[in-house]
Amino acid sequence: MTDHGPQPVERQLPTEEARDLLALVRELVQREIAPHAAAEEEAGRFPRELFRLLSSSGLLGLPYAEESGGGAQPYEVYLQVLEELAAARLTVGLGVSVHSLSCHALAGYGTKAQRAEHLPAMLGGGLLGAYCLSEPQSGSDAASLRTKATRDGDGWVLEGTKAWITHGGIADFYTVLARTGGEGARGITAFLVPGDAPGLSAAPPERKMGMKGSPTAQLHLDGVRVPDARRIGEEGQGFTIALSALDSGRLGIAACAVGIAQAALDTALAFVSERRQFGRLLVDFQGLRFMLADMATQIEAGRSLYLAAARLRDQGLPFSRQAAMAKLFATDAAMRVTTDAVQLMGGYGYTADFPAERYMREAKMLQIVEGTNQIQRVVIARHLAGPEGQ
Repeated sequence: MTDHGPQPVERQLPTEEARDLLALVRELVQREIAPHAAAEEEAGRFPRELFRLLSSSGLLGLPYAEESGGGAQPYEVYLQVLEELAAARLTVGLGVSVHSLSCHALAGYGTKAQRAEHLPAMLGGGLLGAYCLSEPQSGSDAASLRTKATRDGDGWVLEGTKAWITHGGIADFYTVLARTGGEGARGITAFLVPGDAPGLSAAPPERKMGMKGSPTAQLHLDGVRVPDARRIGEEGQGFTIALSALDSGRLGIAACAVGIAQAALDTALAFVSERRQFGRLLVDFQGLRFMLADMATQIEAGRSLYLAAARLRDQGLPFSRQAAMAKLFATDAAMRVTTDAVQLMGGYGYTADFPAERYMREAKMLQIVEGTNQIQRVVIARHLAGPEGQ
C-alpha cells in the first residue's frame, strides 16, 4: 500500500521570481492566515491588520505597473497567489481580489496625474478598496443602476444606495459607478470616492451563510461631494470600465474557487487516509477513491481554464468569453467538490470541528458574486451566437 495524503499543488510558473513569490505566499499563509482562519471566521472577525501586512509585502498590487507601486506580475502569477490565499481563508483571497478590482478603473482609465496621485497608496500604502456597482434593485441588470451623480460647479454630488459591497463600511476608498446621463449603459460614469467622505455611510453588515469574516454591506451616498479630479475616464464611459473590470474580476473569483476546492479535497483526503472502517483505511475503498479522482479532475480543469484565460489577458488578447467560462466552471466545480468533501467525511464533515462545512458554505457564494453563473452562461452564449433576438 502506498502512502496517502494531500500533496502540494504542482504549479507552472513563468519565472524564478514567480516561484520565489509563491514560496513567500505559502510561508505567510502558514504563519499568519491558516492558524487563525477557523476561529476568526467563527467570530466574524475581519483581519484588517493582515491586509496591511499583505500591502506592505507587495501582495495587494501584484498585477499593476511597478511605476505605480504595483508588483508588475502577469495575471497567471497573480491568480495563483489568490488561489493560495483563498485555500487558507476565502475572506483573505476574495478580499485581495476585490481590492484589485477596485483599483482597476483608475489603473486602466485614469489620467497620468490621477494614477501618480492615488495608485501608490492604493497598491502598497496599506489602504483597502471596495467596488460599488450593484444596487438593491440592480444586481445582474447593472446597466439599470439608479445612483446619481449631478454636476455641481467643479465637482459632483452623489446620491443613492449601493448593495452587496464587500468591505462596505471599512474600505479606505470606493470605486463607485453612478448615473450622470440618461437611462441605460451609456449614462454611467466612474468615480473614486474616499472612505471618509462626508455623507458616506454603511448599513450594518449582512448576516450571511458563509464568509462571516468578510463584511458585506449596503453603502449610502447622501450628498457625497466628489471633485471632478476624482472622476475616472470620460463621462458616460463607466459601464465600459465596469465590464472591463468584471472580466478580470471573474478570473479572480475562479482562482478563489479553485483554492477553496483544493482545500476541501486536501481536508477530505487527509481524513480518509487516517480513518478506518471494516478493518481498512477509507481511502482504500474504490468508491471513495473514484470520488477523490473526480474531485481532483474538476479542480485541475478549473485551474487550467483560469490560467488559459489569464495568459490571453497577459498577451493583450480578448479573454471575456474565457473569463466567463472559467468563473462558471470553477465555481460550479467548487460547489460539487466541497459537497463531496462533506460527504466523504460523513458526520464529521457536517460539524464545525473540521473546515469542510465552511468550505461548502463559502463555495455557494462564489456562484453568485461577480455575475451569477446564469449571467456567465448569457455572456458565453452571446459570444457564440450573438445578442438575443438578432
